[in-house]
Amino acid sequence: MSRPAVAEQIIPVPLGERSYDIVLRPGLLATLGSKLGALTTSPKVGVVTDRHVASHYLQGALRSLREAGYDPTPIILPPGERTKTLGTIAKVLDVLARHKFERQSLLLALGGGVVGDITGFAAAIYQRGIPYVQVPTTLVAQVDSSVGGKTGVDHRLGKNLIGAFYQPRAVLIDPLTLRTLPRREWIAGLAEVIKYGIITDEEFFVFLEQEMPALVKLADAPVMHVIKRSCEIKAEVVAGDERESDRRRILNYGHTIGHALESLAGYRGLIHGEAVGIGLVQEADLACHMGLCAHEVVERIRRLVQRAGLSEQVPRTAFAPIWKAMQHDKKVAEGRVVGVWPVRIGAVTIQPIERQICAEWLQAAQDRGHQSPSGRRQVRAPARQKTRARK
Repeated sequence: MSRPAVAEQIIPVPLGERSYDIVLRPGLLATLGSKLGALTTSPKVGVVTDRHVASHYLQGALRSLREAGYDPTPIILPPGERTKTLGTIAKVLDVLARHKFERQSLLLALGGGVVGDITGFAAAIYQRGIPYVQVPTTLVAQVDSSVGGKTGVDHRLGKNLIGAFYQPRAVLIDPLTLRTLPRREWIAGLAEVIKYGIITDEEFFVFLEQEMPALVKLADAPVMHVIKRSCEIKAEVVAGDERESDRRRILNYGHTIGHALESLAGYRGLIHGEAVGIGLVQEADLACHMGLCAHEVVERIRRLVQRAGLSEQVPRTAFAPIWKAMQHDKKVAEGRVVGVWPVRIGAVTIQPIERQICAEWLQAAQDRGHQSPSGRRQVRAPARQKTRARK
């Protein structure tokens, strides 16, 4: 992606004393050090990243920090979802303690969603809380996971079961980092973008329907608009419900089935955005089965997911394992699986689903074989393959 002539854009996340800004500008990474002056009084900055991101951006980030007078300590982790463990958190905390980080010392998350979640959780618990800044380098992180203060790690029984709400001091986005993102991850990230149109903004959904061919090709102007609008929607939802007690739960659309598929696969094969893409379509299909939305809604979502190059089909599996995985989701309340269901494009409802209804839906879907409700052949879920996962 070439460097567009775009001015810096600032999107506020209004949370009272925990308020912060999302700063979006191509080329921002080169001036990273100058952005931290108002965020910490300590020269110590821990830069948490993974091996893949480090190979592209770590040295430039360290150079910018040193030029601004900071003393950076790099903390380089293995890439991928399987790094999100308490064991990794312990290793990060060991580095902080060994280098005598204090309460005003800063952590900087340079990477995708995995790095951001780990960094935020380590910051939340080290010395009962130190400041951290998100510098997301993947599409999923830039439009979703870096904003809102959700931090944590996975448990063998479910994703993100261990963590804390802990807001960053800032989110600094350089869209030029997307140019080194593997194509598979770029496409997967579009699932989170599509989600925003479905849950709250039909106009944005129509924009995605019109501009998806350009987005798939990483065209500058549509990419900037997508990042900005997604961040605006996320900031508005988080500001109204910081700790996910009510409206913020709409952001989980596509994730009830998506997280279950990731868990069943042992966080191998499907990467996060691919699982969410399947969830977007299949949860709409389930909503239609429950009588909550029209078939037309399902088909619009299906077509857009397909145009993004994402799979839409749940890999064939028995009902019991997928239901069990869904029950380990954080959104389960009083033993009931609570889902987010579209009623139309731009509006969703939150309500529990009964086991029998879900079982009937999955059986009906599997009885259709590889044929969609409209009679078109569905796309198979991607086969397991090695990927330079940087989420």
